[in-house]
Amino acid sequence: MSKPVVLIAEELSPATVDALGPDFDIRTVDGTDRPSLLAELAHAHAILVRSATKVDAEAIQAAPNLKVIARAGVGLDNVDIKAATTAGVMVVNAPTSNIISAAELTVGHILSLARNIPAAHGALAQGQWKRSKYTGVELYEKTIGIIGLGRIGALIAARLQAFGTNVIAYDPYITSARAQQLGVQPVTLDELLEQADFVTIHMPKTPETTGMIGHAELARMKPTAFVVNVARGGLIDEEALFEALRDRTIAGAGLDVFVNEPPTDSPLLGLPNIIVTPHLGASTDEAQEKAGVSVARSVRLALSGELVPDAVNVAGGVIDPYVRPGIPLLEKLGQVFSGLAQHSPLTSVDVEVRGELVEYDVSVLKLAALKGIFTNVVSETVSYVNAPLLAEQRGIAVRLITDPDSPEYRNVITLRGALADGTQVSVSGTLTGTKQIEKIVEINGYDVEVPFAKNLIVMLYTDRPGIVAVYGREFGDANINIAGMQIARHVAGGRALSVLTVDSPVPVGLLASVRDAISADVMVEIDLTE
Repeated sequence: MSKPVVLIAEELSPATVDALGPDFDIRTVDGTDRPSLLAELAHAHAILVRSATKVDAEAIQAAPNLKVIARAGVGLDNVDIKAATTAGVMVVNAPTSNIISAAELTVGHILSLARNIPAAHGALAQGQWKRSKYTGVELYEKTIGIIGLGRIGALIAARLQAFGTNVIAYDPYITSARAQQLGVQPVTLDELLEQADFVTIHMPKTPETTGMIGHAELARMKPTAFVVNVARGGLIDEEALFEALRDRTIAGAGLDVFVNEPPTDSPLLGLPNIIVTPHLGASTDEAQEKAGVSVARSVRLALSGELVPDAVNVAGGVIDPYVRPGIPLLEKLGQVFSGLAQHSPLTSVDVEVRGELVEYDVSVLKLAALKGIFTNVVSETVSYVNAPLLAEQRGIAVRLITDPDSPEYRNVITLRGALADGTQVSVSGTLTGTKQIEKIVEINGYDVEVPFAKNLIVMLYTDRPGIVAVYGREFGDANINIAGMQIARHVAGGRALSVLTVDSPVPVGLLASVRDAISADVMVEIDLTE
């Protein structure tokens, strides 16, 4: 019997090939040579890439035997995950391969800003001895503000505490107990910006976090403070940052990532009080080797039919066909759940599966739920194995509950969670009809039946005449089209819950305006990431 073909489309470390072992027919191709790539994919069972090879729908269609796409790194912008999932092809990456490298680069930027290292080197290299011009500051007893306390944020906190700094952090999804465990003081975003001498941001890039450090936030910072972004381009509004650096609203900045890369036309590059690097977060020998070895191991697992720790789109292993449609449903329910729970840290979550599904192994549905919950919450890529670890790190208790009794639907799955402020959040979903349409059927105890859409708005307010006209006019005036709407209530004149599907994202300012106009207790927009 011939060996499975593993296609390596970019240069990877020798350790990667060693990790694959002798059980495969390993072939190489230049992934940027499109005709050669498509020709070789006709025989491939797995392909290993870095960032240059585009594995899009055309490439996947050209590979009838393909079982797994492995990205030796973190980002997956060059892989069409949706097309891969549709074709039943697993996508894996190496989500933890660069966390130490990224954390150390962040510390490097902070030290470089504190001591003017790049500018001092440049001057001395030109024969200029300007000791007084490049007087810096010590990190000792300074306040470091970390926005996003995931794995990279936690590594940075540990490293900077060794300098005798005071570390504070903003992360709406971290409990005070977890922050205390890390030796970090939790604060609001405004408090962090006002107190920190150095601000470093480590958040995922979502519609909510894009531009989260803008004009208003930079204005809150000390004129002696510095800001660093080694996470995602666009988390800091680059126009606002340019003005703040030009006008000396803040002392300086360090950037490794940009909205457009390379940032050849960016005015930021001409400023004297900024340090820039060309997206070097994962550019260490160790990170590259870890990434290659990690995905090689994942390929071995995938091609042997075992559970794959770093699968991005499917869990791997044997999953019953009756259970499999529930995986994308749970990921979406998890995203809706985290959107509803964003006002307070989550302390526990139950994944309740009811109906005929309980006759099968549904443990993967708990993993899918956690993956959805953390998808837009943490900066790192979430997989089916690291999702439980993310919950454990945050002190979140997780249970899977099964019950064959489901009186209203053949199967229904509920995510129910307790928050640190004492409130509870729940959302339920099901698959209906021969086409297995994914629907939300309950939110916080209110019965609804709403098909999923990319942009959802959930509102809770006091039921009274004319309320629909009020928020309908607000959205209409802002050119936001309401594609669907459902209202649920328990009694007339009591609390009412509205779920809207809209055709485009809603600006944060508009949400606040609508909240005020209808005196809503809850007003959240949920952007579902595919």
